[in-house]
Amino acid sequence: MNIIIRHSYEQISKYSAQIIANRVKSNPRCVLGLATGSTPIGTYQELVRLHKEEGLDFSQVKTFNLDEYLGTGIDLEKPYSMDQSYARFMHEELFKNINIKQENIFIPNGLTKEPKNFCKWYEDEIKKAGGIDLQILGIGRDGHWGFNEPGSSLGSRTRVVALTEQTLDDNYEAFYKNANISREQMPHFAITMGIGTILESREILMIANGSKKSGVIAKCLEGPVTAQITSSAIQLYSGEINVVIDDEAAYELKNTHHYRHMEKMNKQYGL
Repeated sequence: MNIIIRHSYEQISKYSAQIIANRVKSNPRCVLGLATGSTPIGTYQELVRLHKEEGLDFSQVKTFNLDEYLGTGIDLEKPYSMDQSYARFMHEELFKNINIKQENIFIPNGLTKEPKNFCKWYEDEIKKAGGIDLQILGIGRDGHWGFNEPGSSLGSRTRVVALTEQTLDDNYEAFYKNANISREQMPHFAITMGIGTILESREILMIANGSKKSGVIAKCLEGPVTAQITSSAIQLYSGEINVVIDDEAAYELKNTHHYRHMEKMNKQYGL
């Protein structure tokens, strides 16, 4: 596990975007797993810059998003008309600004009338694509990946979940408060990739920033593996992992000196 600590959000965004760009360059047909939320916005902005200024080509890339609220999504008659959907978030923050093909974008359909059947279909589509080459992740304040709330099975697959009070509070502030939508009106369920699905990715990139994430980052990386902190499953992962965090998010880690030393040694010896 490579734990990369930088001083600022801008630095972790650029570093994370370069990891993604390198994978796209080395495998133009790669499959990316994408996350929403405030954390990856800077990374997506840097990818857009790399596309527009340096010609980073997404024309053959496929993407699968982690999650979507149940009850929101793409209305085929009015695409991206639902302001609080993750589909719209991805369109605005990334997809409309790069040359990815619409047919290569996969996002859970929160408007489906048959969510269980859709979840199976989504898993099948990931397999048909050859699996996810690089999964980008954030981390919730209660330690979740996607909408895998505390108590989720570490072997779970794509499914419908009920959101916790913590997640409802966080997402209300981030996505619904300024839209004049009450907390009671916002979605209380979501479709999410499972932890088992995520762990089948060939590579993981987890990004976190800010002091609010410091405690949960320490539990995720240095605490026990537990379904109460679903992101702690990262310790069971056997593929390549890059965890990119800023100084504030790293504050409660006990082994930061070792992580910085390992990065220096890896760079020195080209590992």
